[in-house]
Amino acid sequence: MKQYWNWKSYQIAWQVEKQDEEAKNSEIAIVLIHGFGACKDHWRFNQKNISSLAPCYALDLVGFGESSQPNSQLLYEKKTSKSFNYCFDNWSQQVYDFCNEIVKKPVLLIGNSIGGVIALHTSNKLSNKCIGVILIDCAQRIMDDKRLIEQSLFMRFLRPVIKTLVRQRFLSSNLFKNAANRTFIKKVLKSAYPSGNNVNEELIDILFKPTQGKGAQKLLEDLLIYLMIISLKNYLKILRLQFI
Repeated sequence: MKQYWNWKSYQIAWQVEKQDEEAKNSEIAIVLIHGFGACKDHWRFNQKNISSLAPCYALDLVGFGESSQPNSQLLYEKKTSKSFNYCFDNWSQQVYDFCNEIVKKPVLLIGNSIGGVIALHTSNKLSNKCIGVILIDCAQRIMDDKRLIEQSLFMRFLRPVIKTLVRQRFLSSNLFKNAANRTFIKKVLKSAYPSGNNVNEELIDILFKPTQGKGAQKLLEDLLIYLMIISLKNYLKILRLQFI
């Protein structure tokens, strides 16, 4: 059942599945964090199955799905009362507050793509209130500046050019126009899920609908800029996480 939570004046869409009394009375809960361009409904089949173990929550990050899409603001741009800095720090704060205010139990975090990075950061904030983290295709930037030596000579040349173009919004604007259509989304989904299972009109519509929001284009542009700028390797080092 879809619900809304007011977080820092933003409306956050979320839903929870609880299959039976044993699961409802579990001492822990499971929180699902979606990836780039996705939303809570991307977990619609997984969530029902996982809820047999414990209450299972899924939420839309700010800017995605049915949550608020405030105007995007980069770190070097002037801050306004209506703008939001889309970044791992703010998204992890959103998930952290969600766990404390809505879930109110120790949690197991499951993150896909950039949701994996957000899960790691959130676990660091939650400390002993997080019993574990499961990463699914955790986002890693192959184009990290410090890894350019591993790339071809052409990519080493192209990387700074792309960064410059994205900052000027030339490239990102065209990327959005090409990406925000059902045909392109279907191709991406078939590439991500070679079996083709559940790649249907329902899933395509789930991913397409948020791209039609008023601030969707600038949001994508600024996310591309942010992901091009940040060094994910250094970011994870800052978290000082211990892995087994």
